[in-house]
Amino acid sequence: MNVLDTAIPDVKIFEPKVFTDARGFFFESFNHKVFEEVIGASVTFVQDNHSKSLRNVVRGLHYQISHAQGKLVRVVAGEAFDVAVDIRRSSPTFGKWVGVTLSADNKRQLWVPEGFAHGFVVTSESAEFLYKTTDYWYSDAERAIKWDDPTLAIEWPVTGNALVSTKDAAAPAFANAEYF
Repeated sequence: MNVLDTAIPDVKIFEPKVFTDARGFFFESFNHKVFEEVIGASVTFVQDNHSKSLRNVVRGLHYQISHAQGKLVRVVAGEAFDVAVDIRRSSPTFGKWVGVTLSADNKRQLWVPEGFAHGFVVTSESAEFLYKTTDYWYSDAERAIKWDDPTLAIEWPVTGNALVSTKDAAAPAFANAEYF
C-alpha cells in the first residue's frame, strides 16, 4: 500500500498495489494494521455505506457535530472528485480543503478524519461510492455546509448544472456552520 500525503496532513490518500494478469486483478483494499500505523491512531469502523450517483451530482458537504465520523472513502465504479474541509477551529488548516479524484481505475481511497466536512461530485456518467465510518449515522447530529460556499472556494469540476438535494442546497454558509 502506497500512502500519499495531501496539503492537509491528517487527510491521507491510500493507493493499493494492484496485481493484474489475463484473468483480471487483485488488490488488498484495507489492512487495519497498516491503516492505524499510517494515521497514528486506533480506529474502529462500525458502518459501511454504498451510494450511486449520476454525473454532476454533488453530495455534501456533510458531517456530524456530535458522533463525529472518520470516513475511508473510495469509488468502485466510475469517477468522482472527493473533498475534505477542515472544520476544526484549533487546526492550522481550519477552513482549508483538499480534493482528490477517486475512481474505479485508480482504486485510491481517501481518509477523511473526524472534524472534517466531506463531499463529492460525480465526474463520470455515474459512480458508485463506498465508505467506512467510525461512528454510526445519527440524524440529530447531521450537519452540512453549502457545497459552493464562496469563502471555501472549492474548485468543483462540475460540467453543466450541479444536481444537489434540497437539503444540501439549503445548507448554511461556512461562516454560519457549527465547527469542532
